[in-house]
Amino acid sequence: MPELPEVETIKSGLQTLLKGKVIESLSFDWPKSYPNSLADTKQFLYGAKIVKVRRRAKVLIIDLSSDYSLVIHLKMTGQLVYKDHKVRYGGGHPNESLISKLPDKSTRVIITFKDTSQLFFNDQRKFGWMKLMPTSMIENLDFFKKLGPEPLEKDFSAEVLKKRLKRRPNSSVKAALLDQSVIAGVGNIYADETLWGAKVKPARLVKDIKNGEFTKLYHALVDVLRLSIKLGGSTDRNYLSAEGKKGSYLAFASVFRKEDQACPRCGHTILKTRVASRGTHYCPHCQK
Repeated sequence: MPELPEVETIKSGLQTLLKGKVIESLSFDWPKSYPNSLADTKQFLYGAKIVKVRRRAKVLIIDLSSDYSLVIHLKMTGQLVYKDHKVRYGGGHPNESLISKLPDKSTRVIITFKDTSQLFFNDQRKFGWMKLMPTSMIENLDFFKKLGPEPLEKDFSAEVLKKRLKRRPNSSVKAALLDQSVIAGVGNIYADETLWGAKVKPARLVKDIKNGEFTKLYHALVDVLRLSIKLGGSTDRNYLSAEGKKGSYLAFASVFRKEDQACPRCGHTILKTRVASRGTHYCPHCQK
């Protein structure tokens, strides 16, 4: 599932590409991907201008001039890819293999704009969704009410991280990092990378983490997320940016998917185990 850096990368791309565009029409081939009434679609989507694209945790929100929004969860295999029919994608264009062939068999929703450009919601496994609802009602969704703070916001600090993690004193520190009600947007890749950066073993209980280690966790988390955003996120299987590009963070990862390789910090062999029911990568020598 895309994590915070991937969704942030998509958000930034869509904000640049879509702001100010007017929606002409929408089509879909899977009702669960677009569970909205035709009446609401005609009244609040058609003819609406895109005002802003934003993100909360791993969810995208496209605000419309109709005071409605499209709330989009990509789940495991969802993609949002933009196609401008005025651009020629052949002739060696880096994204021609994907964009020129859209729509394809994984396309669930197509939004067409007044200028004929289109936004494709692709989802091979059909778990993602795109919900149309009043913008004022979004923050009242149970899902959003339960979310923890955003780790890249200005008011997020080492002290805030410490207080949030200590809500789960008897959990492993990795499980606490993965808990979206503790911190929003962190998943398996960036939890492993954060813990390696802070030299903290993933299975350690939160109650055993020392004050100085919370500060190290904070800086490692922020640094990892910012680096991944700079590199366009992590493409494992299905993730693509709005422009159809793959992210390159995994090529720079320190431990994730690096089992049996040398730790880049101490040279010892990286191990893979299971913590919080997730495959977990760590260095047994420098993570204590």
